[in-house]
Amino acid sequence: MPTALIAAVETWATQQDDKPGRSEAIRRLVEIGLTSATAVRPKSESQRQRARDMADKAIDKIADSTASSEEQADRKRQLVKGPAEFQKVRRDRTRK
Repeated sequence: MPTALIAAVETWATQQDDKPGRSEAIRRLVEIGLTSATAVRPKSESQRQRARDMADKAIDKIADSTASSEEQADRKRQLVKGPAEFQKVRRDRTRK
């Protein structure tokens, strides 16, 4: 995890009443993100495309520049597709 993100997580944690540790703070932030992600969904195709473009740029920023372009593309696909155990529960994908 990049240093700036760790610092942001720790700053967030210090602002909480119970001052959670790093792992608990990350767990809570992920929970908040997952909750808000299911509550707010882009409605139009242009909004969905804009969200895809923003995610694409965010992934590119954190990509490992020492990896080959093929490996970077593979990692990006894995991030976008998500872990296999979660693919069946995604609501934005049709089930097969």
